[in-house]
Amino acid sequence: MHAINWVGFFPAALLVSLIPGASQILGLNNAVRHGIPYALAGVGGRLAAFVVLVALVVAGLGATLAASVTALTVIKWAGVAYLAWIGVQALRRAWRPAAAEAPMPSASTVRWRIVGNEFAVGISNPKALLLFAALLPQFAAASAGGLGTQIALLGAAYLGIELVVGVGYVIVGGLIGATGISARTSRQIDFGTGVCFLGLAGLLAADDA
Repeated sequence: MHAINWVGFFPAALLVSLIPGASQILGLNNAVRHGIPYALAGVGGRLAAFVVLVALVVAGLGATLAASVTALTVIKWAGVAYLAWIGVQALRRAWRPAAAEAPMPSASTVRWRIVGNEFAVGISNPKALLLFAALLPQFAAASAGGLGTQIALLGAAYLGIELVVGVGYVIVGGLIGATGISARTSRQIDFGTGVCFLGLAGLLAADDA
């Protein structure tokens, strides 16, 4: 698809992906607390959510949902509630005394919980839907035909960029976790993560866009 503006798309997509939003912060925290393999599984959950959103845009539903105040409001408050829930859970871990630590669930349970959290954060973020609905078509050429195919290719390229950046965040988190952080430091990380997610929930709630 020679009509696609790849030169303009890649820097824009890379910049958007690098910004430390909810998904990247979650991936970083997962790597610190659980290690790189688990966090990478979470990135897979995030990409699955983005595949759904890109598919909606390709099908033309993205623009319809983006133009629907009711749909965006429902998605927005679902996202606010979920981000706030993650924040509260992180703060509860931070404030829990070491002697009161809950039993560690099985590896499979932890992995699927991480994947589910990443998927839910991605799919319930109205900004992600608006991003794909507004960003991808800007770099396609409607006059060249095959608009849906062009958007699908752009979406696939964005997923590749998100994968690379997400893995980068995970590696950083894994390196931090590999240093053998103390229980106190772990609680401080949980506290910081909780504050970040409650802040993101507040920003999303206050955003009228």
